[in-house]
Amino acid sequence: MQDQLNALVAEAQTNAHALAVRADFESFKARFVGPNGSLTQAMKGMGTLPKEQKPVVGKLINEAKQKLEAIFATCLAIIEEKEMAQRLGNPVDPSLASPDAPSGTRHPLAQMREEIVSIFRKIGFTIAEGSEVETEWHVFDALNTKPDHPARDLQDTYYFPDRDWVNVKAHADERYLLRTHTSSVQIRTLLAEKPPLRIISPGRCFRRDTVDATHSSNFHQVEGLYIDKKVTVKDLKAVLDYFFRELLGPDAKTRFRPHFFPYTEPSFEVDFHSAHLAKLGKQWVEIMGCGMVDPEVFKNVGYDPEQWSGFAFGMGIERIAMIVYGIDDIRYFYQNDLRFLRQF
Repeated sequence: MQDQLNALVAEAQTNAHALAVRADFESFKARFVGPNGSLTQAMKGMGTLPKEQKPVVGKLINEAKQKLEAIFATCLAIIEEKEMAQRLGNPVDPSLASPDAPSGTRHPLAQMREEIVSIFRKIGFTIAEGSEVETEWHVFDALNTKPDHPARDLQDTYYFPDRDWVNVKAHADERYLLRTHTSSVQIRTLLAEKPPLRIISPGRCFRRDTVDATHSSNFHQVEGLYIDKKVTVKDLKAVLDYFFRELLGPDAKTRFRPHFFPYTEPSFEVDFHSAHLAKLGKQWVEIMGCGMVDPEVFKNVGYDPEQWSGFAFGMGIERIAMIVYGIDDIRYFYQNDLRFLRQF
């Protein structure tokens, strides 16, 4: 009996390599373990054996059966791999992402940033970006912000207690901080390039605001800067009018109100009016700040204010997105709630 079982296993081991398709495999398997298979017949023959031989023969049959199952499993795995390769046309790369994975969408703030950037690119503005960790000089001093200005207080700005780990050249007594606006990018651009300039600087900013429906300690801005000869407030108004008409529709209007910013003179708050405001029950909404670049800022970066002039403006991306999309709470942008994000 043992010789007969060994012969069955050897036959299966020898002939299994020739199998190429599943139908041949099933027929081959049936020759051994099917209703009329060789191993099945051997198992049926145990009934005629003496009682004392049955345990020994049963053990031999089980060992042969286990060896045959291992041969069948290996053979079937090879056939399945060949079938998969034929369906795909190429070998499977297990490092590739599943083709069934659901596709996502860009975050609404990223979409709004791209739309704003796209509008300004149409009129010649280029993108300038900078570090979120900045020096106090680039964020405040170069922008004509006096030492006693409230924005420089510890309760309003995130300062680093140790400046040595930041690899940025600065004065010996200068502090480092998380930038409170992207105007620092404008200063670095003015120092690195020569006019005329036409840039926008989108990016993330940080202020120690109490988080509520309209405030966040982490937010996003887009600031613009235009430097050339004989630039006037009329040019500033024309650029902003164009922007809001492109963003909100041809009926959008803007108006300037006098204001104060350390780095522009004269300075203005900008209100806008459009059909979007009907949802808010308002006629005019404050949206951004702007003004003509202060001569002191030009002097800080080595420009001659008698030769060059320009304007700057800044707006919050969250603020724009909330108006365009009709969102009443800034916190929705940061909660990662798919029910909210899938609407965009």
